[in-house]
Amino acid sequence: MFKPREVLDIAIRIEKNGEAIYRNAIQELSDRKLKEALKWMADEEVQHIEWFSSLKETIQEASDIIADELSGGMLEDLIGDQSFTLKDVDFSKIDNMDELVHIFIEFEKDGIIFYEMLTPFVKNKETLDHLQKIITEEKCHIKKLESLLKSDLKLS
Repeated sequence: MFKPREVLDIAIRIEKNGEAIYRNAIQELSDRKLKEALKWMADEEVQHIEWFSSLKETIQEASDIIADELSGGMLEDLIGDQSFTLKDVDFSKIDNMDELVHIFIEFEKDGIIFYEMLTPFVKNKETLDHLQKIITEEKCHIKKLESLLKSDLKLS
């Protein structure tokens, strides 16, 4: 049985992984447009980390915010084999910008899927509204990345 705090830990991990990989990529890339987009996205991930962390601090284990029905099996089914990290990606073998941007898009999509699967278990309307806001922001990240695919990006 996963407790609500453990679910929030996963959400925090997703956002921290995103922030870290975007900040690391900024250091390695030369394309100004992509660097600006990744900085904006990393900053948004920090805001998401802060919200999930704040929520985690305010809930009790017997929470009225996230349903207690999220058993270990249910969460395992929701997550599948997703690690919500890009650590396994060998960025040194990526030789074109489109491939890199597609990897970032898939990472964002994974987070959205996790958050959307959580929404039926969120009982508090204010919390649900904020979670929906984060989903919308993550979708905005994808649109921003997709727009970069149409521009003339350079890897280094």
